[in-house]
Amino acid sequence: MNIVIERIETATPQLAAFLRAHHRDMAGTAPPESQHALPLADLLAPGVRLFAAVEDGRPLSTGALAPIDEEHEELKSMRTDPAQRGRGLATAMLSFLQADAVARGVRRISLETGSQDFFRPARALYARAGFVECAPFGRYLPDPHSTFMTLSLDAVDGEPPSERTR
Repeated sequence: MNIVIERIETATPQLAAFLRAHHRDMAGTAPPESQHALPLADLLAPGVRLFAAVEDGRPLSTGALAPIDEEHEELKSMRTDPAQRGRGLATAMLSFLQADAVARGVRRISLETGSQDFFRPARALYARAGFVECAPFGRYLPDPHSTFMTLSLDAVDGEPPSERTR
């Protein structure tokens, strides 16, 4: 197994299909106005840093960081292929994103995820990584379908991430 986490700056058919599956997975979890997953074009916008864990040319896991302000970024599009769950890919991706943010001087990462049971494993992953629930941030408004979480990066190791994992 040779998994590489790499920055994605251009769309590929495999990545587009992977992210379409992400959107389909969440389609019935909340009304459309409460679904905040970004389309691929927005994940490739200037200032957004999209990464994928890739094995044999296919994405297994994704994660992105989008700026909120100079020292605060939002975690977006965390997804692991359901067939690949349990391998530690989400934890590896989250650690990689934290190290990337710290290396660039970001001091806080926040996220919005669903409040439904479907998102319980994601909320548990974030809590294990030190994220705590918080008030809505950025342009978000209070929403019963959303859980907002944040993490101060002041105590996170600032070693720049290597693009090779596992």
